[in-house]
Amino acid sequence: MQYDAEIGTGIPMLTTERKALILDTLAREGRVVAKDFSRKLGLSEDTIRRDLRELAAEGLLQRVHGGALPASKALADLPTRRKISVDDKAAIARAAAGMVRNGQILFLDGGTSAVALARALPLDLRATVATHSPDVAVALLDHPGVELELIGGRIYKHSNVAVGAVAIEGISHIRADVYFMGVAGIHPEHGLTTGDREEAAIKRAISRRSAETIILASREKLGAVSACDVIGLGEVDGLVVEKSCPADVLEPYERRGVPIVRAD
Repeated sequence: MQYDAEIGTGIPMLTTERKALILDTLAREGRVVAKDFSRKLGLSEDTIRRDLRELAAEGLLQRVHGGALPASKALADLPTRRKISVDDKAAIARAAAGMVRNGQILFLDGGTSAVALARALPLDLRATVATHSPDVAVALLDHPGVELELIGGRIYKHSNVAVGAVAIEGISHIRADVYFMGVAGIHPEHGLTTGDREEAAIKRAISRRSAETIILASREKLGAVSACDVIGLGEVDGLVVEKSCPADVLEPYERRGVPIVRAD
């Protein structure tokens, strides 16, 4: 970390400079430890924690015990997320679609990655697809061999998915072969996270009713963390990532025994 130029000059760093340094460190190192950061800057830990709180309030990082981790770009609004990693999500969707077999019962999550997967499924597929996403259901209307089960409930507009007790009840009556899950954050230590508690509960419920849980893992989600826990990496049966994803980014997941599927 390059702090020496700021330390010992007798000129205190401005708040904006500290915050920029925090974000730069997150981008380069993937974490900020408040105690270490304050010591190296010669400032109180309370000052750094205040900076972290303010940056978290702006959605620029996710606070965790002792410091902060990168915030997921997947917490942006739906129109913005539809423009993020479009080509990579399409490649991931094609790879995930290649894992599907005739006769299976699938559960497709909500969000942009799941919609891309729905569009990538072959038109001659014969399967049952359950989803709590109206967008996914619409994307599959032209698949004559796909039986659709649309889970109802209160619509969480951030992801345009059904949540709540009615949705949980509907999920409880379905057993899926494979659940293709989309999340906001995928972290080697903190597992899978998303930004809403009810949406996290829905994802957990679906995973528990599925024989396999496969994560659609576009690059911006790897190493990021959001506020609400979904499941741990030990409950994941595979990550589907884009071909260009760096080996050092994937190594912590492979070390934990998570199978990795690279898109072509």
